[in-house]
Amino acid sequence: MFQGASSLAMDAKGRFAVPTRHREVLQALCAGQMTVTRHPEGCLMVFPRPAWENFRDRIAALPMSAAGWKRVFLGNAMDVEIDSAARILISPELRAAAGITRDVMLLGMGSHFELWDSGAHAQHEAAVMQSELPDALKDFSF
Repeated sequence: MFQGASSLAMDAKGRFAVPTRHREVLQALCAGQMTVTRHPEGCLMVFPRPAWENFRDRIAALPMSAAGWKRVFLGNAMDVEIDSAARILISPELRAAAGITRDVMLLGMGSHFELWDSGAHAQHEAAVMQSELPDALKDFSF
């Protein structure tokens, strides 16, 4: 279960270092095999390969009415590996799609991560905090 936020810097080639607290788990879980794809809210999703395979199968099973979203998720998916320096390379196409330049936020989201441009993440989170609670949370005890 991945959780927490990490503020990271992406190098000129589009690589970021996986936070130390996640490295051992990712090595055991997927031997460094990851998949990156687009998220509907403007960030990227970074999956350990087993979690990606589950997500991919659920997306592939969607009806034809969701064909456009299948293309977004599956058509943009790129398999990557954590390199010997514990970095993940994000392709120029995916970086452009998410507006990612240098400063990024990596958020643990349970089975996967979200990778945000830092500025976009701050704006998104501020908008969420200003919005009304969704019905699903109205009876939730904090």
